[in-house]
Parts: sequence; C-alpha cells; structure tokens
Amino acid sequence: MWKVLRDLENAPLSEREKALFRFVGKVNRQSPAITAADMEPLHAAGWDDESVYYAITVCALFNFYNRWIDASGVHAMSDEAHREGGKRTAEHGYLRK
Repeated sequence: MWKVLRDLENAPLSEREKALFRFVGKVNRQSPAITAADMEPLHAAGWDDESVYYAITVCALFNFYNRWIDASGVHAMSDEAHREGGKRTAEHGYLRK
C-alpha cells in the first residue's frame, strides 16, 4: 500500500489501476480543474463512467470524513479497532442488517 501512495508510477499495479489512481489524485488535489479530457485515459484503460463515478464518490467521502473528524475532535480509532472492523467488513460486507 505505501508503495502506491509514495511512488504510484513504480508501484506493482497494472496500468489500468494506475490510470484510476492518477485520476483520483487529481480529484483529491485539483478537482475544479477536471475536464472531459481527464476521462479519456480512464476510458482508454477500460474504466466505464459508472466506475469513475464510484471512484470520485469514494474519494469525496473520505475527504469529507477526514475533515469532519479533524474539525469535530473525534478521536481516531486504534489500530486494533481498524483490524476488527476490517475483519467484520470482509466477513459481512458493508451492509448491516
């Protein structure tokens, strides 16, 4: 994971995945500058509009959550709580019944 965050271009990902992460990086840092031309590499790599929409949505939600947590004083979860949450999500998915 750190390799992807620190050095995307040399990370062990497919070119298709790198194209999506490059775009998400722009969503994160320069969203007002995004144009239709930014979609071309994604479409060329095989991503459809729905997938791009979900990538934008996930990026936006994480930005929202992080800013809300930082500004509201909510304490970060422990590493153990994150591990347990990950196990629960892997086993049951995101939906709670």
